[in-house]
Amino acid sequence: MNPLREPLLRAQTKFAQIEVNVKRERLTQIVLVVVGLLNLALIYFLYMDLRHSSWLLVRKNECNPMFLSFFIPAGVFLLMAARRPSEHRSMIALAAWWNISHGVVMAIQTVEARIHGVHRDFMDVVFFIVIGSVLLALLPARREAVASGVA
Repeated sequence: MNPLREPLLRAQTKFAQIEVNVKRERLTQIVLVVVGLLNLALIYFLYMDLRHSSWLLVRKNECNPMFLSFFIPAGVFLLMAARRPSEHRSMIALAAWWNISHGVVMAIQTVEARIHGVHRDFMDVVFFIVIGSVLLALLPARREAVASGVA
């Protein structure tokens, strides 16, 4: 190999890696904003449940408002993490595993419902597992790995 070309190839490779990292971070920011806004939008349903006491009078299920109240703050923190995702790796990982575990529990409930002859739509299961998987796939590299150039 030509000794003059070697530094040029290394520079091109490093530039390409930086470009990939920038695009990945931008995609992560977009996903965090979308998921954060979806979680934050649940405040409307929480408000309607509490305002009309439908959780008590219609559904007779006090879990729904409490359940919604967990997702709303997560949405706020995901929106804050969107500014600099690499600084909020733990929050993104928490949201990812939270969505995946929620989807798995709902999958079990869907199977149990069908066993007992109750039809339950499974699309919400897919929705939560996809969100969690995308967040995990876009999880920023650890800071040590980025600093050493491994990531």
